[in-house]
Amino acid sequence: QVQLIESGGGLVQAGESLRLSCTASVRTFISYARSWFRQAPGKEREFVAGITWRGRDTYYADSVKGRFTISRDNTQDTVYLQMNSLKPEDTAVYYCATRGPFASTWYDENDYDYWGQGTQVTVSS
Repeated sequence: QVQLIESGGGLVQAGESLRLSCTASVRTFISYARSWFRQAPGKEREFVAGITWRGRDTYYADSVKGRFTISRDNTQDTVYLQMNSLKPEDTAVYYCATRGPFASTWYDENDYDYWGQGTQVTVSS
């Protein structure tokens, strides 16, 4: 069974950085766009950043623009999320997901076919 596997989460202080990685267990997702979402306690899951399959175009939520950078290495079938200047409000479980071929949006989770199990990011003040 194909899985997306996230890693790189952890506990950091405000202002510090983390880099998340998302790798497919089977190399079948190279040609798919991929995104990161997050879900904070008591809140709905929200879009964070997305990248097209060639990596030429990227999209970000307003709340992370200028602080987070999404990138990919298709030779490793891995997508990264570099998170700088972290804030306590960035605390959440971060998920990567593969965007479906007929998706019409980047922010709607219903446009995504496969999801990872998530990795916890906790930012202390």
